[in-house]
Amino acid sequence: MDFKSIFGLIPEVKKPDEKKLGFNVKLKWTLIVLISFFILANIPLFGLSVNALERFEYLAIIMGTDFGSIISLGIGPIVMASIILQLLVGSGILNIDTNSDEGKKFFQGIQKLLVFFFIVFEALIYVLMKGLQPIPGLGWLLIIQLILGGLAIYFMNELCEKWGFGSGVSLFIGAGVSWRLFTSAFQFINQQGRNCLLDFKGTPCAGKVFVLIQSIINKYPIEFISAVAVLVATILIFLLVVWAQSLKVEIPLSFGRLRGYGMKWPLSFFYASVIPVILVAALMANVSLFGGLIENAAAPCLVEGGICTGGAKFASYFTWMGSFSGGQPISGLAFWMGSTNLLELFIRGGFLPKYLLQGITHILFFVALCALFSVFWVKTSGMDSKSQAKKIAASGLQVAGFRQDIRVLESILDRYIMPLTVMGGAAIGLLAATTDLLGALVSGTAILLVIMIMFQFYQNIAQQHATDMNPAMRKFMGSG
Repeated sequence: MDFKSIFGLIPEVKKPDEKKLGFNVKLKWTLIVLISFFILANIPLFGLSVNALERFEYLAIIMGTDFGSIISLGIGPIVMASIILQLLVGSGILNIDTNSDEGKKFFQGIQKLLVFFFIVFEALIYVLMKGLQPIPGLGWLLIIQLILGGLAIYFMNELCEKWGFGSGVSLFIGAGVSWRLFTSAFQFINQQGRNCLLDFKGTPCAGKVFVLIQSIINKYPIEFISAVAVLVATILIFLLVVWAQSLKVEIPLSFGRLRGYGMKWPLSFFYASVIPVILVAALMANVSLFGGLIENAAAPCLVEGGICTGGAKFASYFTWMGSFSGGQPISGLAFWMGSTNLLELFIRGGFLPKYLLQGITHILFFVALCALFSVFWVKTSGMDSKSQAKKIAASGLQVAGFRQDIRVLESILDRYIMPLTVMGGAAIGLLAATTDLLGALVSGTAILLVIMIMFQFYQNIAQQHATDMNPAMRKFMGSG
């Protein structure tokens, strides 16, 4: 099969003609993508009867979506395609040289095909397995809307990558988490649709800040302790992540032709950045999501006297993925990969040994998978020692005290990059998993993601400023 001819048929966002876009242009397109995302998130699916996915709020946060809207698929297809392709390339099943320009184009082409496949596949699965149940006769219309929404997210992500600041995937997650963080703290409309500010003593509030005030006024000690614990945990997680994000190793570089001039090249402790956490969190979210869909589809087989045929019988073979109660996994793979707010259980007296064991398995899953995805990401995204050595040599820079030779640079970088990749990936996995168990306004993983994403956007802006000021830096960063 000639994949190159197929790649030529795939529509894509045109790259800018300029080698380096100005700050105002990038800001404009980033804001356009962000506003478009919020608009699409508030457009409900036409023909939707029952939304069984709305209970999976955590999944919606991680996948940058709002179930029941036209973009219900969110970043799920993009992330799933990335995970599978990285596993195939990292394990050597697919032999793609991502260090060459031809290899990178082939990798990106295969990734696009996988994304389009998962957009169609997930749209079918959501509707056919009754996660998004259509009005009778309108199932086809629901599927078409989901596909169009998935394509919109994909092209908005590509638009942000080429014309804006950073990744659209990161932007969607950051925007979704920030909005939920604000509403979790200051929401005054409760689940019954009543405004608690109109009857502050009698109507329970949803936002934890208002819950805290209400518990003081009404003298509810358990609610007070619970609200304080949530707010304190959120602040502590925020400070811990900010501190961990600042850890880095600096390698002194000098200009070979200009003696006395040099710079320090920072290598972040979290070298692969936030990407491994996004991949692992999305993978776990998809396990819960498909576990819930499978349970719905297999329901006739699970009920005594139910008719177990066709799709229901096939789905019943995969019920090991998890069973759910009130939207929360209570058994199966989804439960052991997931997490429970241990702090809240202690306060309310609902702690059981199985939740401690679940917390341990949650941490082990996160640490192992984050380390694995960190290695795959670094090797496939041009962040490995060889690629970085070529950039340094091409910019006229060299490691201070060593001769200007790519092989020497590569051997020196090997001492730092791969250890940082593995240790940083495991550390960020440990941080994400631990914060999940402490409880916060939103999940600890979500807070970790939004802080690191915002820091990443700040770095992109600062990096552009540095390249504007220094032509050699522009060449080093690959902008010129």
